Amino acid sequence: MSETTATPPQQRKTKPKPPIPGSGVVRIDAARCYLAGDSAGGNIAHHVARRYAAEAPAFRNVRVAGLIAIQPFFGGEERTDSELRLDGAPIVTVSRTDWMWRAFLPQGCDRTHEAADCTAPAAASGVDSPCFPPVLLAIGGYDPLQDWQRRYAEMLKSKGKDVRVLEYPDAIHAFYVFPAFDDGRDLMIRIAEFVAESAAAGSE
Repeated sequence: MSETTATPPQQRKTKPKPPIPGSGVVRIDAARCYLAGDSAGGNIAHHVARRYAAEAPAFRNVRVAGLIAIQPFFGGEERTDSELRLDGAPIVTVSRTDWMWRAFLPQGCDRTHEAADCTAPAAASGVDSPCFPPVLLAIGGYDPLQDWQRRYAEMLKSKGKDVRVLEYPDAIHAFYVFPAFDDGRDLMIRIAEFVAESAAAGSE
């Protein structure tokens, strides 16, 4: 009776797998990066852009070419007209946003904190830099946060920044996640145009 000895896995020679058709090295142009976010992600994208712009010389091989802020989640202590008028709108309500800010902000801080209020003096760092990127801002007419978003646009314009505002009068907060909404499809087209135009401007 013959005996067979199993070869330890580490000693087995495996035939290399063939490459996946079409797979290759994807070249990334780090000189044309874009930051994008919706709702709370739009807030985060703004603050990442601020930090990048404040320390741009440290990013030798990276350039942020644009910021896409889709209904960014900003706020403050004041109750704006849109918050009061649209309280009870789908997804975003005053009581819900109040809870979110309490859960998110550092202990002892209110909504005047720079993370919430983009117009607060402490939030100016980075925005004043010439390296702060052009902004594409989407606003919905049924979003209770729209007044804060418009103040964001006004703040950027007051500092001489390139801001393009897309107004969707019939849009609720997060309208772009619903495929049936024509506004969502239009937004994707406008984002593609913004990226193409700002990329072309950066290469000149």
